[in-house]
Amino acid sequence: MTAAPLRRLILCADDFGLAPGVDDAILDLISRGRLNATSVMVLPPTFSAAEAKRLADVAEGRAQIGLHLTLTAPFKPLGFGYAPLARDGSFLPVGKLLAASFVTPFDRDAVTREITAQLEAFVRAFGRPPDYVDGHQHVHLLPGVREALLDVVPQTAPGAWVRQCGQVTATLKRLGDPKSLLLDRMSGAFRRLAVARGVTTNPAFAGTYTFKPEVDYAALFPAFLKDLPDGSVVMCHPGKVDGELKRLDPLTGLREAEYAYLGGDAFPKVLAAAGFTLS
Repeated sequence: MTAAPLRRLILCADDFGLAPGVDDAILDLISRGRLNATSVMVLPPTFSAAEAKRLADVAEGRAQIGLHLTLTAPFKPLGFGYAPLARDGSFLPVGKLLAASFVTPFDRDAVTREITAQLEAFVRAFGRPPDYVDGHQHVHLLPGVREALLDVVPQTAPGAWVRQCGQVTATLKRLGDPKSLLLDRMSGAFRRLAVARGVTTNPAFAGTYTFKPEVDYAALFPAFLKDLPDGSVVMCHPGKVDGELKRLDPLTGLREAEYAYLGGDAFPKVLAAAGFTLS
């Protein structure tokens, strides 16, 4: 009896560029064949052309490199005239941005300028457009942002795909993860717009969970793979905690738990047992 062919999985580490400890963990996992994609933030102060080269050298032939569009605090915009902003000129926290996106229409031109500015910063750093585009804290799915993004990508990064965050797991099984339900709802509109504009998206998405200190990531991960079709994306956030990470982001200790699991002996066995390959 012939075995079923392995399905291809895109295991994507978000937040490259956020802090040195995050970058080091992601580079280690890519070099060991434990990741095959990473999304780059171009706004953090520790991201540089040298760091981009370090990633490009390690990822060559091993991993896709995408732009992690960033529109939330504590970072500040690259473009001009972007709104809404906090008093100090930084982006709003994600909760306030989410609320604003459903209340007041964003300035489409300003959002377009910011997306374009971050794409151009990526091109300057890597010497080429990104393989794909997604959003830090999923901001690319928000009304007002998604329309601008899906207009800009075909022009600035032709051939790039964009991440949609719709899942395949039955809704009743995800009542304990309200974030995934919200992402499902926003992804439906995002996918329809992407189809209308001829932009490719991933067929399915997984990897969300409630970021609580007691979470057992090793127990969660196998469930992410259930029922995923070929070419799906699983998001992850591996990293080593350092001072810069603590300064910029509340997600700390769980990054080390993800890093330990993805670099450990159990992970490749779980992947193979579920019928997936990262090649």
